[in-house]
Amino acid sequence: MNALQYETSPYLLQHANNPVDWFPWGEAAFEKARKEDKPIFLSIGYSTCHWCHVMAEESFEDQQVAKFLNEHFVSIKVDREERPDIDGVYMAVCQALTGSGGWPMTIFMDAEQRPFFAGTYYPKESAMGMVGFLELIQAIDRTWKSKRNALTHAAEQILKELQHSHETDEINSEMKAAGQNSGQAVIKGGILQLKQTYDSVHGGFGRTPKFPSGHNLLFLMDQYGRSGDKDLLAMAEKTLLQMYKGGLFDHVGGGFSRYSTDQFFLAPHFEKMVYDNALLLRCYGTAYALTKKQVYKQVIERTVGWMQQEMTSGGGGFYSSQDADSQGEEGKFYTFTAVELLEVLGPQDGKRFLSHYGVTEDGNFEGKNILNLLGHEEAEEIEQELLCKVYQYRKNRFPLHTDDKILMAWNGMAVWALAGLSQQLGDKQYLNMAKDCMTFLLNKAESMDAGQKGKPAGLSENLFVSYRRGAYKGVGLLDDYAWIICGLLALYEATSKEEYLKKAVKYGKTALKRFFDEEKGGFFQWGKENETLILNQKEIYDGAMPSGNSVMAWNLVRLCRYLDMGKANKSDEENGKLFFTAAEKQFGYLCQACKAYPAGHTFFLLALSDWLHPDSFFVCRGGICGPVKGGAERG
Repeated sequence: MNALQYETSPYLLQHANNPVDWFPWGEAAFEKARKEDKPIFLSIGYSTCHWCHVMAEESFEDQQVAKFLNEHFVSIKVDREERPDIDGVYMAVCQALTGSGGWPMTIFMDAEQRPFFAGTYYPKESAMGMVGFLELIQAIDRTWKSKRNALTHAAEQILKELQHSHETDEINSEMKAAGQNSGQAVIKGGILQLKQTYDSVHGGFGRTPKFPSGHNLLFLMDQYGRSGDKDLLAMAEKTLLQMYKGGLFDHVGGGFSRYSTDQFFLAPHFEKMVYDNALLLRCYGTAYALTKKQVYKQVIERTVGWMQQEMTSGGGGFYSSQDADSQGEEGKFYTFTAVELLEVLGPQDGKRFLSHYGVTEDGNFEGKNILNLLGHEEAEEIEQELLCKVYQYRKNRFPLHTDDKILMAWNGMAVWALAGLSQQLGDKQYLNMAKDCMTFLLNKAESMDAGQKGKPAGLSENLFVSYRRGAYKGVGLLDDYAWIICGLLALYEATSKEEYLKKAVKYGKTALKRFFDEEKGGFFQWGKENETLILNQKEIYDGAMPSGNSVMAWNLVRLCRYLDMGKANKSDEENGKLFFTAAEKQFGYLCQACKAYPAGHTFFLLALSDWLHPDSFFVCRGGICGPVKGGAERG
């Protein structure tokens, strides 16, 4: 076994028995590289990633590859979910060098953490125009020994270009509040770009692969609510219904997979992530609130049911993800043959089931079937009794790996979604789940801080990144603070309890202190309490998840409004001014930064809409209810 055997991350433990002499990220690995004058091979992935499994089987479990790596490199494994800061830095490198990114991420760098080569998945042997991993590491070893200066120079240039690009973005940013005209222009630009990339036949945006991108749908529904433009609601509804009817939704067990590999939302990449499902719960809740269509309520109930049955820790927190693979095959857990379904359900019920879910003898996915409702005008599930039989059969035929890490940011997002559902559907069970999750997270944060610093519980300003089986990883990064504040504010909106607002204010002030650029605006990914890496970015693009900067914009609007409402005391007034000043800089910074492609920043555009239309923002506080004045028109 290698040094990963002492870690708690499921992903790192998956590689503890590899013949590769893996190290976790840390000084021991860098010191070994310096002492032995070797380059570092950095591999970043996560435990439910299909292509991470493929590369592990082909290369990291291979004795020939392992022998060469052990002799000529120091190899480091990183769980991207446990160390999103490391992943963010080297993903920026990978995208800058190759024009794309993904996992597993393959980085070669020197002992000072400076990268000189980046890529993603490589097969062991060269094939179909793709260089093989064994050939790649042999070439890098030769270059390291014969042309070291060239690699060092390349590493320095890569860092300079990334830093220059980052600095240029900041210099070009106009440090002023987003005014009505400029802000509305950005919002209209985002709508136009989404319309241009919208697939009117199958729903969704852009080409394959199609990601759920729940923030796009929330933005469209928000703008429909403000403008009454029915086309915007139709785009959102078409996408929501197509995702549910297709194989992206698990019709047997509930919940959504990560993305669709085709234009129809039929064949997914089968892994399920808590953050995708949290975002989509908020989307389907919003669609239900706008339309009162029962199909959206049904999707919510099935998705929450999956979270309760399969993703709940027992203490209130939610696990991070479920695997795409079983027994070495992607989607094997989720797909069926017609014969086995007939055996499970019997000939009469089985035939109805096959017809209802588009199951054929030939199959629609590698000879098997992904259950779907794409052939139905109305997206109605078959009787629950039959689904339960298939669910039990599927559950017992072979295991499915679940990554049981509890990630602070993803759980904060789940709280935000569930608290929102409690208002959208008027159902207290969702509020209770949100409360339990937040209590779990903050109790764990206080226990971590008290254990590490000897501080009494209740005084902690520190959050963690990841928790698993009593072990904490990392002092919280921007995303952790952003989503916990977001969750606390959602709980305040749902309950009107001051305790949630007070905690949101506390963590909001900590986030400003640790991550905010007071001079230029924008939040850095990590602060002085975190490990120093070669590059500290302000991530602003809303990818699969909204960026921490977008979420903080959302939070700052609400903190300004809630503290302004009633002005209960001097502390409220002082904190309100603090957040208002930060909000002006944040909206000015992000408005400039997203001008070129506003459709890539739709969660920020949601926050911007609230900022520009304060009279539509209705809150209750301290017995006073009404629209809150302020925002871009204030002062």
